[in-house]
Amino acid sequence: MTDPFAPFPVPHHDPGRVTDLALMPTGDTPQLRADAARNRTRLLEVAACLAAKRGIANVTMDDIACGAGVGKGTVFRRFGDRTGLLVALLSHHEEQLQAAFLSGPPPLGPGASAVERLRAFGAAVIRHEHAHRDLYLAAHAEPGRRRTSPAYQFRVAHVCMLLREARADSDIELSAHTMLGYLETVLIDHLLSRRGMTLERVEAGWCDLVDRYTSRCTG
Repeated sequence: MTDPFAPFPVPHHDPGRVTDLALMPTGDTPQLRADAARNRTRLLEVAACLAAKRGIANVTMDDIACGAGVGKGTVFRRFGDRTGLLVALLSHHEEQLQAAFLSGPPPLGPGASAVERLRAFGAAVIRHEHAHRDLYLAAHAEPGRRRTSPAYQFRVAHVCMLLREARADSDIELSAHTMLGYLETVLIDHLLSRRGMTLERVEAGWCDLVDRYTSRCTG
């Protein structure tokens, strides 16, 4: 129980229950009592802080319990096992991102033009997933499964909405999938760590893609 977190396992397919390591859209988390919700949030905050400092592979359930000032049994009761905690932590991060582009300040949130929001959306996803790269890389090790997750489908719906608002002259759904392909964690990590590109250059590439798909290319 004190071993480091292992890579995400591949769950057995069971049509009768959700087994994908999916990131649920905001609002789908079951309601908890106020004290239980605070306890859960505290554990996730500690896990996120430790993961940012050490990398999630070097964080144990004991570390999280100690950091939160609770017994290890509390962590297991709340999340079931280490995989359950990883799924919850990913969902926690994804919910924060979703809240920002659904109801946060412009240009990422409502109040800016569709094109401005699309540009800000890509930059936010790039920086968000880069900040939590080990978690997202582990969760997205299988691209096919990633595209069936609720979080990915939620992003597709959001990009489709903004493309429609921008009156993009293209197949909206295909364009959304193509654009999100640019934001995939594995590609961005490759560009940053293997190709030595800067975040600013990668974000500029996204903005150029947005301009092309919304017929605003000046080149």
